[in-house]
Amino acid sequence: MVISEIGAVEKLTAQLDENNLVHYQLPLASINGESTKQSIELNPLIGKEVTLTFSGMIACKHCGKKTKKSYSQGFCYPCMAKLAQCDLCIMKPETCHFHLGTCKEPEWGEQHCMVEHYVYLANSSGLKVGITRHTQLPTRWIDQGASQALAIFKVRTRLQSGLVETALAEFISDKTNWRAMLKEAPESLDLKEKAKELMPKIAEKLSQLRLEFGDDAIVALDEEVQDIHYPVSEYLTKISSFNFDKTEQVSGVLLGIKGQYLIFDKGVINMRKFSSYQINIAY
Repeated sequence: MVISEIGAVEKLTAQLDENNLVHYQLPLASINGESTKQSIELNPLIGKEVTLTFSGMIACKHCGKKTKKSYSQGFCYPCMAKLAQCDLCIMKPETCHFHLGTCKEPEWGEQHCMVEHYVYLANSSGLKVGITRHTQLPTRWIDQGASQALAIFKVRTRLQSGLVETALAEFISDKTNWRAMLKEAPESLDLKEKAKELMPKIAEKLSQLRLEFGDDAIVALDEEVQDIHYPVSEYLTKISSFNFDKTEQVSGVLLGIKGQYLIFDKGVINMRKFSSYQINIAY
C-alpha cells in the first residue's frame, strides 16, 4: 500500500534517544487551509522506496503569499528584505548591530540575539567552530551533521558569540564541507584536547573582549562531549544533489538521514533549502 502526504516543507525536526541515535521527522505545513499540519516519521522509511514530488508552488512561510523564488530558505523577497531573521548578521553574528539601534525588528532581536549563546567545537566533516542560542542544543549540532560536539563558552549575546567564533576561526574552520559530511562518519577527535590547544591561541582576544563586555560576559565551560549517531544504512561514495528548481521529482531508496539531508541511493537533497516548497511524499 502506498501512502501519500502533501504539504509545504519545513526543516527536519530531530531528537536524540538514550543511545544518542537521531530520530527525524519531516513536518509538512498546511496549504491554504486545505490540509492540517503533519509530521512524518522518517527513520522507519529507511530502506524503502520514497518519492518526493514538487507541485511547482512556493508560499512564503512568513506572509503566506505565493512566490516564484524562495529567499533565505522559505521567504518571499519583500519579507526577506524586511525581516531581522533574514539579515546578514544572522549568517555573520560578529556583525550584529542591535546595540547600534539599527535592528530591523528590535523585539525579535531581544528574543533571539540578546540572549545567552554557546560557542562550540564540532566534528562533522572535520573540526569546526560554531555558535548557537542556548535553547538550540543539540538541535544545531544535529542540523550540521556533527558526530561529536562540545560547548566550550557561554556568552551573553549573539554578537559576543560571533566575536569569539571569529577569533577561533583564525585557527580552525567555521564551515562544514557538506559533501565530505555525507560520504562517511568522520574519524573520532578528542574535542577536549582540541579545546585545550586552542585556548592559548585566543587568550589575548578573550582578554580584550572581557575588558569590553565584562569578565562574566564570556564564561569558559567544562562540559562533556556529545556523541551523535545518524540513521544511515549506507553512505554514498559519490555525492550528487537533487534540486526541486531543476527537477520536480526525487525518487529512490532512502538510505539514511544526516544533518538536513535525505540520502537516497541516487543522490541527496537538503530539505531545509526547500522550505516552503509544496511537495507530495509517497512511500
